[in-house]
Amino acid sequence: MCEVSFLELTSRTSETDERLEGGASALQSELQPTCPLISTATKCKCGPGYPTPLEAMKGPREQIIYLPCIYRNTGTEAPDYLATVDVDPKSPQYCQVIHRLPMPYLKDELHHSGWNTCSSCFGDSTKSRTKLMLPCLISSRIYVVDVGSQPRAPKLHKVIEPQEVHAKCNLGNLHTSHCLASGEVMISSLGDPKGNAKGGFVLLDGETFKVKGTWERPGGAAPMGYDFWYQPRLNVMISSEWAAPNVFKDGFNPAHVKDGLYGSNLHIWDWQRHELIQTLPMKDGLIPLEVRFLHDPDATEGFVGCALSSSIQRFYQNEEATWSVEKVIQVPPKKVKGWMLPEMPGLITDILLSLDDRFLYFSNWVHGDVRQYDISDPQRPRLTGQVFLGGSIVKGGPVQVLEDHELNCQPEPLVVKGKRVAGGPQMIQLSLDGKRLYVTTSLYSAWDKQFYPDLIREGSVMLQVDVDTEKGGLKLNPNFLVDFGKEPLGPALAHEMRYPGGDCTSDIWI
Repeated sequence: MCEVSFLELTSRTSETDERLEGGASALQSELQPTCPLISTATKCKCGPGYPTPLEAMKGPREQIIYLPCIYRNTGTEAPDYLATVDVDPKSPQYCQVIHRLPMPYLKDELHHSGWNTCSSCFGDSTKSRTKLMLPCLISSRIYVVDVGSQPRAPKLHKVIEPQEVHAKCNLGNLHTSHCLASGEVMISSLGDPKGNAKGGFVLLDGETFKVKGTWERPGGAAPMGYDFWYQPRLNVMISSEWAAPNVFKDGFNPAHVKDGLYGSNLHIWDWQRHELIQTLPMKDGLIPLEVRFLHDPDATEGFVGCALSSSIQRFYQNEEATWSVEKVIQVPPKKVKGWMLPEMPGLITDILLSLDDRFLYFSNWVHGDVRQYDISDPQRPRLTGQVFLGGSIVKGGPVQVLEDHELNCQPEPLVVKGKRVAGGPQMIQLSLDGKRLYVTTSLYSAWDKQFYPDLIREGSVMLQVDVDTEKGGLKLNPNFLVDFGKEPLGPALAHEMRYPGGDCTSDIWI
């Protein structure tokens, strides 16, 4: 067996609990006049979600998961669709796709999703989490899906055509969707209508879903865009960068990195004034993607995963209210033979934080591993769990590892319930209680086709990893597999996962 070299595991500290407990108490006090809390959020006649991150951890176990499935670039001429998967171990349909909602158009490239409302509106009893937002990365459409009427059989509620987004916002290639405390929905963009880089934000009415215009002031977009997270108590929003759609849409060209066409900055915004106030260069970081503030609404720090440089960087507020960044985790590249470059990065493509702000998780899509770090001391994360779930360096594949600073040998190919898993771990989602980590294997159809041709032929999968929340640790559940290679219309590429009641990457507390 391969031995993984990482730091000796130590016991949990209480710093995170103390920090988060303080934030939770403050938020409960703010909500007390309008909505007295009972023992759990599920008994409170308030708005959607939970009053605090810690209360969310007491929420019910997930029973179904929604995730977009993509056919663009697969050779199958069929629309992308929203899959509903049964993840209730007591159900006779466990690990099965129980419903498929096809979109009305071809080649949209469904990607990420969000909600019409979430825990940011917990104090508003008129709000209800009933619509799933599906912005399209390539077509720039926005689908609004009704998941409230029949949660196990969603239906299409509204289609916002790209022409409306282009005309009212001069934006396109849409990515992250977050609900705001105002009841509005905000969606980040990567480009303008012609596919040039432009990091702006589309603002939708949360009831009618009409496009209201841009969130940022006219002419105030960032040079590039991708993900974002807001922290109202600090009057701040932070956004990240991928590249211009014209650069990444047909595949990855290493020459574009040398030409400086990929992102390397975070953008700091004044939340109340809707203005860009600081651009923060990464510390040797290329393609900063997913932005994750700590869930504590009083927290003045968070993390971003830099994909190409394979590092996790901590951003934090200084005493003078400016922001800084420091690299806290570096995944070393591997010297290889038989790959597109002589050095292979891990390619960190997704990160998330547990709701108690104790653990950070991320996926190395190319190397093939998922990692868990204890971030009780955010400046010094400790590796506490690691599991290989496929990837480009498995034994018997085309890649030979010549030099590796972490592994003693190349990992074995992953086989789950007789299925050899193609691709590598990509999107991740954590259960509310932090005990189960779900993983899918598709990044973006054009890059899937380039990096993992077998993923196009075999389809992606959903896996489940059991999490040790006491001492730390990750272990694959060998009895869980959702095989999207067996879909009725052919192998599909499954992407980001959402629970009907919200999760640690969709809900923001204010």
